[in-house]
Amino acid sequence: MSNYQYILVERDERVGIVTLNRPKELNALNTDLVGELADALEEFDRDDEIRCIVLTGAGERAFAAGADIKEMSNKSPIDMLLGGFENWNRIRRIKTPLIAAVGGYALGGGCELAMHCDMIVASENAQFGQPEIKLGIIPGAGGTQRLARTFGKYRAMEMVLTGANFTAQEMADHGLVNRVVPKGEHLNEALKLAKTVAAQAPLAARLAKDAVLAAFETTLEQGLANERKNFFLLFASEDMREGTRAFVEKRKADFQGK
Repeated sequence: MSNYQYILVERDERVGIVTLNRPKELNALNTDLVGELADALEEFDRDDEIRCIVLTGAGERAFAAGADIKEMSNKSPIDMLLGGFENWNRIRRIKTPLIAAVGGYALGGGCELAMHCDMIVASENAQFGQPEIKLGIIPGAGGTQRLARTFGKYRAMEMVLTGANFTAQEMADHGLVNRVVPKGEHLNEALKLAKTVAAQAPLAARLAKDAVLAAFETTLEQGLANERKNFFLLFASEDMREGTRAFVEKRKADFQGK
C-alpha cells in the first residue's frame, strides 16, 4: 500500500482497514485527507483479496469532527467547484462493502462520510450531527439527501436546521446506525461484522450492494429490474455453482470471487 500522511491503512485477513489519522484535529477532513482516503479505498476496491472495508478514526474523541474549517474559511465558490467534491464521488463509487466504525464525534463531513458507508457500527458515546447551519452554510457532501432518505423529512429538517447532535442510540432508533456497542468496542464489532461479510461470495456481495443502493436512486420498477439483472448475472459465476453444490453436499462453500 502507498504511504499516506493523513490516514493509516492495514489488513486483517480479507478485511481492509482505513483509519483517519489526525487525532489532534479530531480527524477533521481536509482536502488532502479526503483525497488519500479515496485513493486507499480504490486500491482496496481493486484488490481481489479484500472483500470488505472498515473505515474508522484515530483516537477516542472523534470519527471525524467535520471539515477543516480553517482550510474552508478562505475558499471561493470556484475553489469549491473545482477542488471540492470529486473525491467524495470516488468514495461513493466504491463497490466493496464498506462499514463505518464510529466512536466520538461524527459531525458535518464526518457524519456524511459515515453515511457514505453501507453499514454503521457506533460506540455508545458517538454523536452525529450536521452543524453547518451554525457556520452559515449547509451540508454539501450528501447530508441533506441521505438524512432525508433515512430519517424522513421531519427528523432530517430538525438535524439540518438546528445543527443539533444526535446520540448513537437515537440514530439507531431511526435506522441510521446498525448497532450501538459499549464505548471503545466500535472497531472490534465492526471487524466482526466485516469478517462475516467477507466470508460471503464477493461477486454476490458487490451486486447485492449495488441492488440495495439502487433503491435510493431509482423508481421501484427500475430497482426491481436492476435487482433481477444482478440476480441473473450471478448465475454465470463459479461461486454460484460452488454455493449451491456446497448447500446440497452439506459443507461450507469455498468462494473464489469468480
